[in-house]
Formats: sequence, C-alpha cells, structure tokens
Amino acid sequence: MSIIIAPSILSCDFGNLERDFELINQSEADWFHVDVMDGVFVPNISFGFPIISALKKVAKKTIDCHIMIVNPDQYVADFAKAGVDILTVHYEACTHLHRTIGAIHEAGMKAGVALNPHTPVSVLENVIADLDLVLIMSVNPGFGGQKFIHQAIEKVKQTKELIAKSGSKAIIEVDGGVNTETGKLLVEAGAQALVAGSFVFNSADPKATISSLKQL
Repeated sequence: MSIIIAPSILSCDFGNLERDFELINQSEADWFHVDVMDGVFVPNISFGFPIISALKKVAKKTIDCHIMIVNPDQYVADFAKAGVDILTVHYEACTHLHRTIGAIHEAGMKAGVALNPHTPVSVLENVIADLDLVLIMSVNPGFGGQKFIHQAIEKVKQTKELIAKSGSKAIIEVDGGVNTETGKLLVEAGAQALVAGSFVFNSADPKATISSLKQL
C-alpha cells in the first residue's frame, strides 16, 4: 500500500481553519490528524469537541485523533459522537489499557496506542493483536515543530517485528519532526503512516509538500 499522509491540523492557521481543512481535502493527504491536549498529560492545550465536530462536517477524509490527556476512558463516547474514525490513546495515560482499547472498539472507532520516546515497544506485547494502529512519537508530545528523535527509526523496526510475530493487522504511524528526509528513513524502517504538521503548513506550497511525502 502507498504511504498514508496525515497532516496535523495543530499546525493550521487557526484564523483560517476552514480554508486549511479544504486544502487538506483537495490534496493527496489521506487523513486529518487531530491532536487533543489537556495541559495536564502534556504542557499544552489544544482542540476540544467543537472543533472536531466542525471538522467532521467538512472533512472528506478519515479523522485520525491522537489524544494526549489524562483519564481518556471518560471521553471515548464523546470522541465517537464528534465523528472520530481512529482514536489513539497514550500507553502512559492508561491504567487499564486493554479495557480502553475495548471501549474504543465498542464505540465504533479504530483503536491506536501511542508511545512516548522513552517508552519501549515491548509494553504492547499483550495488546498488539487488538490494535489497529501503533503511533510512535518521534518527539516529546505537546508542541509542534520539534526536532526529530532518531531512536524512533529503531522503534519502528521493533514495532514491525512485534506486529509480524503476533499476526496483528496494526499499522505503524509516526508523529514528530517528519519531513522528506526523516520520512524516507521511517518508511524504509516500516512506517505506513506519517503525521506532518509544520513541515506541510509552513511550506510555500502545502499541497506540493504533501505530494512529496506521498511519493516516499
């Protein structure tokens, strides 16, 4: 399959969200990547349900939601109601991860688990068969535009091995510091979906930038 490109709307122009949503609709991108932060699990606050619901009304592509919040279980139904297609929670935020994954599926969404840079892939051994997606963080979560952590490449390889060993159908997504250079290395390592924010929206031609990532 060709690489999935998921532009992060955290890097959109907040004064022109509808314009940038439509730009993604018209581009070769596959997903809208939505980062939800609560200012507790990570040191930043971002979108809430009204923005996701507004996006759902205009989005012509999959809504891939990455939640960096404490107590994610209490909001699973709300994310489903807002129109999220893929809901990714953090391993580090879930005391009962297996139950959380089950709740996401029961709500009608695909389930993903994100790993912070310091968290080893091995923690997913007992849930990998239940996952639709593993999100490898190649920066510390909370802010866009950070420097790529190269250890993420090795973690992608480890995740690919774990998926193959378990027979899981989960795909590997990477978020943080993605550009054409790091993206190429990640795809070669086994990544199937790339999140790109500032690299896309700070470029002179976002559509062309998305196209360049799509060709990796």
